[in-house]
Amino acid sequence: MSSPGKPEVVVITGASAGLGRAIAHEFAQRGAHIGLLARGEASLQGAAREIEEAGGKALILPTDVADPDQVEAAALAVEEQLGPIDIWINNAMTSVFSPFKEMTAQEFKRVTEVTYLGVVYGTQAALRRMLPRDRGVIVQVGSALAYRGIPLQSAYCGSKHAIKGFTESLRAELIHDKSQVHLTMVQMPALNTPQFGWVKSRLPHKAQPVPPIFQPEVGARAVYWAAHNKRRELFVGGSTTIVIQGNKLAAGFGDWYLSKTGYKGQQTTEPENPQRPNNLFAPVKGDPGTHGTFDKQAKPKSLQLWAATHRGLVYLGAAAVAGLSTLLIRRGK
Repeated sequence: MSSPGKPEVVVITGASAGLGRAIAHEFAQRGAHIGLLARGEASLQGAAREIEEAGGKALILPTDVADPDQVEAAALAVEEQLGPIDIWINNAMTSVFSPFKEMTAQEFKRVTEVTYLGVVYGTQAALRRMLPRDRGVIVQVGSALAYRGIPLQSAYCGSKHAIKGFTESLRAELIHDKSQVHLTMVQMPALNTPQFGWVKSRLPHKAQPVPPIFQPEVGARAVYWAAHNKRRELFVGGSTTIVIQGNKLAAGFGDWYLSKTGYKGQQTTEPENPQRPNNLFAPVKGDPGTHGTFDKQAKPKSLQLWAATHRGLVYLGAAAVAGLSTLLIRRGK
């Protein structure tokens, strides 16, 4: 964390829209100085204006996280202009909605380079600065799909699985070295972000997040909490917990169930335009903002997340209920 009285210096990849932009809002409300990394300059400018209005300070850094030299240059610029980095959040992603048999090698490579290697490069840039100071926090934005792959997103699911394995390996090394740099991973549910309108898709109908859907602010609050609490991993949303735990118990059933529901569940009934722009190799023009088109279906809060971030109160409440139940049983004898 930053020194008392000084604003936190935070780097967020994929900060121009969706969850990354919501995370930036969450930190800006506490006066953080934030390095915004993404490719789209118009959306970066929109995010920066909102951060300044919320009380933070923004530094726009047009960056393709698939290029390690660009990531390193962005980290250098943040430290030169904002100060030592306290928190680095790896959030950038891209995907292709497509059966694997129809994907090209170039598409699969690009998704992997952005969604997985972008995390590796961001982590390397952060550690080059944090390790000598022996402080700092790195947050990997994960997904329930880091545990359970679903059809039509093979490259994205593979990347999220890779982030999980990479993070576990690195965490063990940091513990071995007795490093005070903290590494955490936040596993997200389906979020109402603009990505479903700009991700490349071969689906006959428009893509959608698999319900239940949460607003990106739910994920942003989870990331902020994870960045300030020594939790190894944080699940967001009851659906995420069910998917992860259920896959441990009955992975084969999950394969069968998703073969029946995974195609329809990721599409609306509205036809897709196969010619619409996508952001796989270049940013889409304009500023899509933070929310997608699913506001009416998206939940603004998660009871599970509240419980996960207030475990002491939950345990205390459970103990009180157990004690009261025991007392009532004894009196009834």
